[in-house]
Amino acid sequence: MRLETTHSLHPGTALARQVLNEYGQVLINKGVPLTTRMIQRLQDMGISYVYVEDARTNDIEIVHPISEQLRRESIQSINDIFNQFDRETNISHIFIIDEASKQLLSLVRKLSDEIYEKKELVTLLADVFIHDRYIFTHSLNVTLYSIAIAIHQGYSKKDVEIIALGALMHDVGKMLVPQDILMKPSKLTEDEFSQIKKHSSFGFDILRKVNTVSLLVAHCAYQHHERINGSGYPRGLKGEEIHPYAKIIAVADVFDAVTSNRVYRNAMLPHEGLEILYSGVGTLYDVSVVEAFRKAIAIYPVGLSVILSDGRSGIVSKQNHHISERPVIRILKENDAHLEVPYEVDLSKHLDVMISDCDTTLALSHRAFKTS
Repeated sequence: MRLETTHSLHPGTALARQVLNEYGQVLINKGVPLTTRMIQRLQDMGISYVYVEDARTNDIEIVHPISEQLRRESIQSINDIFNQFDRETNISHIFIIDEASKQLLSLVRKLSDEIYEKKELVTLLADVFIHDRYIFTHSLNVTLYSIAIAIHQGYSKKDVEIIALGALMHDVGKMLVPQDILMKPSKLTEDEFSQIKKHSSFGFDILRKVNTVSLLVAHCAYQHHERINGSGYPRGLKGEEIHPYAKIIAVADVFDAVTSNRVYRNAMLPHEGLEILYSGVGTLYDVSVVEAFRKAIAIYPVGLSVILSDGRSGIVSKQNHHISERPVIRILKENDAHLEVPYEVDLSKHLDVMISDCDTTLALSHRAFKTS
């Protein structure tokens, strides 16, 4: 399988990974040949890229950091809890979180245990989600990224659980922000943005009153938009004034925001999202957190089309856990000719060659390979 932008898809191309809604329900199954109408629908819904079948890459498998069952359970749990906010008054929000705290703690333990056990580089491109309620999948993704960072930074299991719970609840205050503002598909006005910025304080006010969770969870919600140079909100904290847990969640939050499909903005690929983080190292984001994140994620996800510095091009076929920026590449084209028999190059063993460019359409058009 390989990644391809939805704008370069052609009728008859078969999906290699299913398209899901925010509840984990299948909307388009894998193996289904796409029609012109389906392709247009994917584009209209803001889906930037999908995995497609390709005869030369069909043996390449994508490994998700958590099981399908646990992911569905996680999204459903977040959905159930957050949906209660829609129906209840402000007074009962504390009660909702308090009642759900055992369920949430059990959930973050399962998530952290699976990531500990699998020891996979984290990539969340394994399935495409279409989510009307972005907050559900965003909360889960930020939790997974935060767990991975915390593990790489050497935090204890107990600390990882607190960080994970803080990540899961970091945007809970958004449930008190008008939905028409949260879901607005166009640029926000200054007043609308000011209302959204209040979610950090709203979340803190709810979580600090919940006796069954650590106060640090509340501070994660309060501080995840603070920045090292003091340019963040709500209090403009600087450097060491920001709790280390919040610094982790800040990085995870930004990365997932820029690499997620949104109706009003194309999703970036992981290496592009990482560039955004590196551009803010030392000013916006903690350097040690960004470095830990770099080691924890698959910078070049399996299935991505790449061009090497020597002109060869191919598909990322495997990750090197010890050096994620140098994966194994299946070479499909060299000397401007498509190869009848592809071969693999392990970039960790060929340090004179590097990835010079990557895309989802580079030199690997539908005319070069028949989909199966």
